[in-house]
Amino acid sequence: MKRGRILNYELNQAIASMGHYDLMIIADAGFPIPYSVKRVDLALERDVPGILQVLDLVSSDLVYERVVVAEEQKLYNPCLFKKIQEYCAGCVLETWPAIRIVEELAPKAKAVVRTGAFDPWGNVCLFSGVDAARWFDKEGVIVPDFYAERVRRGAAGAPGASGVSGATGG
Repeated sequence: MKRGRILNYELNQAIASMGHYDLMIIADAGFPIPYSVKRVDLALERDVPGILQVLDLVSSDLVYERVVVAEEQKLYNPCLFKKIQEYCAGCVLETWPAIRIVEELAPKAKAVVRTGAFDPWGNVCLFSGVDAARWFDKEGVIVPDFYAERVRRGAAGAPGASGVSGATGG
């Protein structure tokens, strides 16, 4: 039997397919998923599972270094924005207009994970990274300045040993 937390076959497959800089979107129940993008549908009913629950689960197995959420989330759903901001404290967090996420990022996503969340502008765009502490651990490898802090934090910081600090949420 598998050891990790994630039991869903399609979610495991989507995470395993991610390379550096690839995009995975954890989406609310109403997000318009392009037909050309892999859909991992976890939605069962209203708010089951929720955005933060799925973010915590995905973070246990995916290294990400950049996060994009809608500007509207920050303005109109500040409680969720604050939780995501705290969860993603160790990486770059950007806000974009929601329409830009739908038009520009969604078609480029390697996968969209649909939750049951009824959270206005609840979508979280994760750009995969590398586990810097493990990636740069070979003798003779020089760590670039932009990875030095992540290497210093090492596995202590984050879910998935990404160097991204986080807290659990539901």
